[in-house]
Amino acid sequence: MKSGLLFFIQLFASGIAVGCLYALIALGFVLIIKATDILNFAHGEVIMISSLLCYFLMAKYHFSFLTASLITILIAALLGVLTERVVLRPMLGEPIFAVVMITIGLSIFLRSMAGIIFGHDNYVFPSPFPKEPIHLAGVTLSMTQIWVMICTALLVLIFFIFFKYSRMGLAMRGTANNQETALLMGISTKRIFAMVWGIAFVTAAIAGIFLANVMVVNIGLTFTAISAFPAIILGGLESIPGAIIGGLAIGVIENLAGGYLDQMIGGGVKDVTPFVVLFLMLMFKPYGLFGKKEIERV
Repeated sequence: MKSGLLFFIQLFASGIAVGCLYALIALGFVLIIKATDILNFAHGEVIMISSLLCYFLMAKYHFSFLTASLITILIAALLGVLTERVVLRPMLGEPIFAVVMITIGLSIFLRSMAGIIFGHDNYVFPSPFPKEPIHLAGVTLSMTQIWVMICTALLVLIFFIFFKYSRMGLAMRGTANNQETALLMGISTKRIFAMVWGIAFVTAAIAGIFLANVMVVNIGLTFTAISAFPAIILGGLESIPGAIIGGLAIGVIENLAGGYLDQMIGGGVKDVTPFVVLFLMLMFKPYGLFGKKEIERV
């Protein structure tokens, strides 16, 4: 295989692994937007808290990775339900700007509490995955990258089965499509909203656990969620498949830009490229690839 093609495949494969993380983060955003029309600005803090919590359960209290992960996911789900019940439910019927400001306030509160509880130091996550990479036809992938892709694929499959065949999943889809009709059909929208927030926080926790394996764990991990915004816009604000495809696409584009353009132009292009894509999508296709175009007639 030619070296140029092998280099491209290597960048593409690594980009898929990065894109899986973006897809998990974007999925949490889109679930909440689709069901409640709220953009949760505290999503990054949930990712950061989950990574720190899993680290301390393993490093300080000597839980196994699987046990620490399950505890972290459970706490994230409870935090999501509690957030909807205590913070968001009293805001029903209020202007959307007020609700957005509440999520920004929650973001600041959670970040401050994380600093008080966990400290502001940098921590190296005790990764459970073997350090030896796997070589497939000349392409090198770490065990962390492989497990990220496997877990993302399994999670997407679980979501597909849940939303398509389960009674609760169908109720969530009905509520997202039309809340008034769902109420007339006897669906408890308040219960649905609580479950949606819980599921969204679970996806954030899973993303945070895997991010901890590839990045330094600290309070600044919260800003990783910003990188998922281009994926959300690319896929469409209310499209779950769009969030997954958008996340994968942004991961690949970012990695290719880092591999090719950084060598020609200099450093920093990799970090800027997703937001260039975001800017272009807003200019030419603001509803995203799979978003639903809405026309208001006056």
